[in-house]
Amino acid sequence: MTNPITLRRRPLLAAAATVLAAPAARAQAAPWPNRPVRIVVPFPPGGSNDVVARPLAERLQQRLGQPVVIENRAGAGGAIGATSVAQSAADGYTLMVSSSSFATTSIAQRVPWGVLENFTPVALLARSPFIVIVNNDLPVRSVQDLVRIARERPGSIDYGTSGPGGINHFVTEYFSQRANIRMNHVPYRGTGPAVTDLVAGHIQLMITTMPSAAGVVRDGRVRLLAYSAEGAPEGAPPAPLVKASGLDYDVDIWWGLFAPRGLPAPILERLNAEANTALRDPDMARLYQGEGARPSPITPGQFTELLRTDIARWRQVGEMSNIRLD
Repeated sequence: MTNPITLRRRPLLAAAATVLAAPAARAQAAPWPNRPVRIVVPFPPGGSNDVVARPLAERLQQRLGQPVVIENRAGAGGAIGATSVAQSAADGYTLMVSSSSFATTSIAQRVPWGVLENFTPVALLARSPFIVIVNNDLPVRSVQDLVRIARERPGSIDYGTSGPGGINHFVTEYFSQRANIRMNHVPYRGTGPAVTDLVAGHIQLMITTMPSAAGVVRDGRVRLLAYSAEGAPEGAPPAPLVKASGLDYDVDIWWGLFAPRGLPAPILERLNAEANTALRDPDMARLYQGEGARPSPITPGQFTELLRTDIARWRQVGEMSNIRLD
């Protein structure tokens, strides 16, 4: 026989479960976003990632109707900030703006995440070519001259970067591999000191971004040989592309918006649409132009394919040049 006490308890338990489930159901049904959104920039304030992120945050805030705040979490070449994002909930309230160095960091360092394994590519924000610049005393006027001297005197050219394992290190080693030359890497703590030593003649070559060396290029204190890809900023000094010299070398730096892996599709679509709308704002385009970058709105799928290509290339470059920090 069924216990009458059990029969009475079942409706009570069902009612209790309904009451307890109601707040959760309301929380799930609440439209996104219903509280502030955080964009982590894994580098210090004032750098290119920060400059790209802040005008985006202002426009997203206007369109989403919620505060969008920037949080700078610098350290370990961007790995510390990226790790914090990878460990965050994939709910659309934690995002990240990072550049091509995000991909190279995952290859050069031992990090607890993978770019595509632990992150959702949301929107490509901007792209910019690198510039190939040399000290004025180096007797070269073109990429062809540079390659010829490097082949005639292997190891005679020292090149500077902002640090080992960074994007400048990878793109210069990539250049060496494509040209079949050998140069010596001289790492610095930041791009500024490297540019200073290039002007002084302590190193002979840099492949860097235009904003980081715009002053010395404009004043003629270094010689601009070429751009690494199309898309030179408006008003930039004229120079040919590296590939015009016959080298199979076409690479640029990008900045993108990311979320933790597993971001719900409706939020992903909304964020991509809002970011792409912001990128079409002429005022925002002018701000990016100051960083030597051009807005580059594409779909999340296209951004994912760009990342796959980038990661495969940098992994091969890192293996061939033995670029590892640990």
